Amino acid sequence: MKIGIYGGTFNPPHLGHMAAARAAVAALGLDKLLFVPAAVPPHKQLPQGTPRPEHRLAMVEKMADAMSMPKVVQASGIELEREGKSYTADTLASVESQYPGAELWLLMGTDMFLTLHQWHDPQAIMRLAGICAFGRTRQDGEALFAPQRDYLIRMFDARVTTITLPDLVDISSTRLRELLAQGEGREYLPPAVYGYILMYRLYGTHADLTHLDLPCLRACSYSMMKQKRVPHVMGVEEEAERLALRWGADPGMARRAAILHDCTKYLNLEEQLELCQKYGVELDDLERQAVKLLHSKTGACIARAVFGEPDQVYEAICWHTTAKADMTTLEKIIYMADYIEPNRDFDGVERLRRLAYSDLDKGLLLGVETTIQEMEERHLPIHKKTIEARQWLRNHGVTTEE
Repeated sequence: MKIGIYGGTFNPPHLGHMAAARAAVAALGLDKLLFVPAAVPPHKQLPQGTPRPEHRLAMVEKMADAMSMPKVVQASGIELEREGKSYTADTLASVESQYPGAELWLLMGTDMFLTLHQWHDPQAIMRLAGICAFGRTRQDGEALFAPQRDYLIRMFDARVTTITLPDLVDISSTRLRELLAQGEGREYLPPAVYGYILMYRLYGTHADLTHLDLPCLRACSYSMMKQKRVPHVMGVEEEAERLALRWGADPGMARRAAILHDCTKYLNLEEQLELCQKYGVELDDLERQAVKLLHSKTGACIARAVFGEPDQVYEAICWHTTAKADMTTLEKIIYMADYIEPNRDFDGVERLRRLAYSDLDKGLLLGVETTIQEMEERHLPIHKKTIEARQWLRNHGVTTEE
C-alpha cells in the first residue's frame, strides 16, 4: 500500500492544496492520501486570528470530501491529538505503526522541500518516507529542484520525486486570509470550505447569513452536506428554476428553496430531534422514528432561522418529502424538482418529467402515487400527509392520464 502524507497548517485549505494532492495521487499511484493539519508547526507561529484546531480540521475534512475520492483521500487529526510541536518525524512514525509495511510518501511544496534538511530529525523523515515535492509556478522547475534533490539523495539516501504544476492555483495563505477579511477570495476555495468559513465567521468574515447572494447561500448549504449530495442539490436547483418559469412561480424563491432543501440531510436522528425541539416542531409517532422524514422539517427551520428565508421557502422545504393536501405552486415545484432532477434515473421518471411540464398537478399526483406504491412494496409505513395529498388531488378531479 502506498500512502501519501500531506501536512501543513491549511490556514485555510484551498484549491491549490487540492490540485497538488490530486497530482500526487496520480503521479505516485497512491492508495491513500492523508491531509494532516498541524497543531503547533515547528517552523512558524500561527498568525493571530487563526481558527481553533477543530475548525481547521473540519475545513480540511471538507476539502478532502470535495475531492470525491472517499476511498483514497481523508483528513487526519493525528497532529491535533498530540501535545507539543507537530514534528513530521513523529507523525510519520505514527502512520508507519498504524499501517505496517506501507510505503509512505511525504508531500510538500517548494519552500518546504528546499529547507527539508533543516527540519527536526531529517534522517528519520527520509528513512520513513519518500519525498514528493511540487512546484506552484513555472519557476519551480528542474533548475530549482535538482540541487536540493541531489543533496538529499547524497546526504540521506532519500527517495525523491518532484512535480512541477505550472497551472496550479498560486495564492499564499497569508494573501487569502487578507482577501477573506475584505469579503473576497472565494474563487480560491472549495465551496464547502468557503461556506464553512462564512457560517463560523472565520478569518474576519462577517457575512449576514440572512441576506446571502446565491453563490454564498450555495456554499453555506454545501458546507452542511457531503460532496456526493451536491450534484443532486444542483440538479434540483436547475429543475426548480425551469419549473418556476413554466408555472409562473418566483424563480429566485425556487432556487433558494432548492439550494437549502437537503441542508440537514446528514444529521442523525438525535440531532434532528434536537432541532425539532429547539424550533418547536410538532412530530407524529412515525416522524419521531424515521430520520428520513425529519430533514425536510429541520431544513425548513434552518432556512428560516439561520438564513432568514421567507415563509414560502420554509413551507416548500418542509413538504418536499411527504407532500400534503392543497399545496402552493412553489411547494409543488420543489417536490417535483426533487423527484425529477436530471440526475434521477428510475423506471417512470421520464413520464413524471413530461407531466411536470404539461400539468403540474398530474405530475404531483403521479409522484405521490409512485411514493405510496414504493413504500407498500417495501412494507414500510406511509406518512399520513402523503395519503392526504393523494386524496386531495383526486377529490379535485386530478388524474395521471396524459
